[in-house]
Amino acid sequence: MHTLCARGTMKPEINAAVGFLSRFLRVKGHVNDRQVQTFSQSLQDILAEQYKHHWFPDRPCKGSGYRCIRINHKMDPLVWQAGQRIGLTIQQLYLLLPSELTLWVDPFEVSYRIGEDGSICVLYESQPGPVGMPATATVSSPSGNSGSVSPMVDSHISCKEELMVLGRTSPSKAYNMMTVSS
Repeated sequence: MHTLCARGTMKPEINAAVGFLSRFLRVKGHVNDRQVQTFSQSLQDILAEQYKHHWFPDRPCKGSGYRCIRINHKMDPLVWQAGQRIGLTIQQLYLLLPSELTLWVDPFEVSYRIGEDGSICVLYESQPGPVGMPATATVSSPSGNSGSVSPMVDSHISCKEELMVLGRTSPSKAYNMMTVSS
């Protein structure tokens, strides 16, 4: 177990990501509750297996690209695999899920962006606690509601914050920008 992380698991992060994707199937219909449950369990198992050697709580950004779930004119193979297990065709998945989606599943944070220039929104966020202390977490719903599970500990810069500070080419909706033209 990592010295900064009292929990040696990626389960809360995977649950947040899977819950987010599963809501699209439930909301857009054509998928019954049993299918959604099977999809969710399958995707949890697939992601846990895929990420088990690519999870670094001491360096959360390491492996972030590997753990990224991406739908962009091409279906993410892990999502497609879970969809197949409930009998969905790739065309049905394209109809049920956003056509442009990036979902980052990182230690202590799960965030997403819909569209290439959309804002990055945090679904789940926690802070590593000292050994013997539980990790603290904040869970946000896509509607913007968030609930703090317990008080936050030390702050850290997330992979998405690094992207916004160092490499973002288009402004996020969260920034107030003023342009000057001559």
